[in-house]
Amino acid sequence: MPIVMPAASVPTEYATPRPVELMVTASALDETPCGKGPMMESLSAAVCGYKSAPNAADHEAFVRDAVRLMLEQAVFRGTDRRRPVLNWKSPEELQAAFDFGLDRSPTTHGHLLNLIEDTIEHSVKTGHPYFINQLFSSVDPYGLIGQWLTDALNPSVYTFEVAPVMTIMEETVLTEMRKFLGYPDGKGDGIFCPGGSIANGYAINCARFSAFPEVKTRGMHGLPRLVVYTSADAHYSIKKLCAFEGIGSDNLYLINTDAKGKMDVCHLRQQIQRTLEEKAVPIMVSATAGTTVLGAFDPITEIADVCHEYGIWLHVDAAWGGGALVSKKHKHLLTGIERADSVTWNPHKMLTAPQQCSTFLTKHESVLTESNSSCAQYLFQKDKFYDTSFDTGDKHIQCGRRADVFKFWFMWKAKGTDGLEAHVDENFDNAKYFTEMIRNRDGFKLVLEEPEYTNITFWYIPPSLRGRQNEPDFKNKLHKVAPKIKERMMKEGTMMITYQPSDDLPNFFRLVLQNSSLDQNDMDYFVNEIERLGSDL
Repeated sequence: MPIVMPAASVPTEYATPRPVELMVTASALDETPCGKGPMMESLSAAVCGYKSAPNAADHEAFVRDAVRLMLEQAVFRGTDRRRPVLNWKSPEELQAAFDFGLDRSPTTHGHLLNLIEDTIEHSVKTGHPYFINQLFSSVDPYGLIGQWLTDALNPSVYTFEVAPVMTIMEETVLTEMRKFLGYPDGKGDGIFCPGGSIANGYAINCARFSAFPEVKTRGMHGLPRLVVYTSADAHYSIKKLCAFEGIGSDNLYLINTDAKGKMDVCHLRQQIQRTLEEKAVPIMVSATAGTTVLGAFDPITEIADVCHEYGIWLHVDAAWGGGALVSKKHKHLLTGIERADSVTWNPHKMLTAPQQCSTFLTKHESVLTESNSSCAQYLFQKDKFYDTSFDTGDKHIQCGRRADVFKFWFMWKAKGTDGLEAHVDENFDNAKYFTEMIRNRDGFKLVLEEPEYTNITFWYIPPSLRGRQNEPDFKNKLHKVAPKIKERMMKEGTMMITYQPSDDLPNFFRLVLQNSSLDQNDMDYFVNEIERLGSDL
């Protein structure tokens, strides 16, 4: 049964979208066996066979029905405030309710449509306005169309001959992004990556190659011990990729942070001196612009001064915070980023391009090619009849690679830079409104009194714990509040917000805003819903 959201909390201006009738309904097809009956005779032909090429006679009705079903259920109903964010089932219940099994015999188009509907029904609606659980959200209509076209064309972006539009488009978008970083005329290089973690891995590899070019051919054998630095609040991918690339997680030195979550530059200097005394070699500092939990921005200018002094590669992980660069009001948060040797920036986070859309950008025009190329002759022939500088795939560690650029380019084309800026500013405005609303509200306490970004971290203290802050078991009891409220909201499907502890701090909520369709009514809803779910704890 559909979950009815609390009536008092639902903005009235959002009407349920008019249902879209399928050309052939799933129910009408479901009971017809493959290849049997007049209705399924053509619709199931391809499913009964094995050939992958589409044809209108066998597939057009099915494809139209599937697209209409996705539009109705996932895109429109899935983002309707009056509908749940998810319909919770335990793993055991979901295994029993969903047809996960694979068979030797083909199934019908009708059953496939039912499976699409069931998948939507049992999935989290991450585009829902009340999904504020991760650093991505929203279903952008232009990005969605861009993603669908990319999948329809199915290009692999490594050479101009197989992806002519996408190769030029990538270089265009990456150049414009480098301009936002402050690189003169957008010069440098860059690539679209399968996620920000891999982009951070590219940074480590480029920094290592820059310090020791022989690592490409000789490997780590014979090199001194190499050390990388990042803050204790940085994304875990830096540690993971140091291990993956042979530097070793023990050789990632974590730098202390201050009360606001920013890297302590004095401690950074101390750790670099420690490295030199140990006869090891510092190769990279990874600063963070927008930490995952607190949304903190490391002091890039001060860190750049240290890196310049010691000749160390400066990387800035701006996967989350990079979106602020498109806003004249808020780009100051990344002051000094023009001095970075490389930057990670994920448009699928603050700018809400569809997953995945991540970039690695560098001011060094040749380092990606020099560190990664292998000159595979079956792809990157130098005697082609066109300008082979557009065959950019050799600088990637991947071979086959999705055209993640198109959905972002299409969004950018549709909205213009002014639209991207307005989107970012709207999220900052909502974050400010929410912060001010809970600052002096009974039962709410901010972790950071003045958040820098659109992360707002806070505790909800139920009436039973108020005024008991000095009791010895207060923290232990407060630690259990956020998980219980999260359990209740997920089982009811009313919203999703994440929580976490930090050092000696008990579990607190982290609200992250990047969906510009939200308004102040929604901010009120979040507060009221947390109160409703936790007031009896």
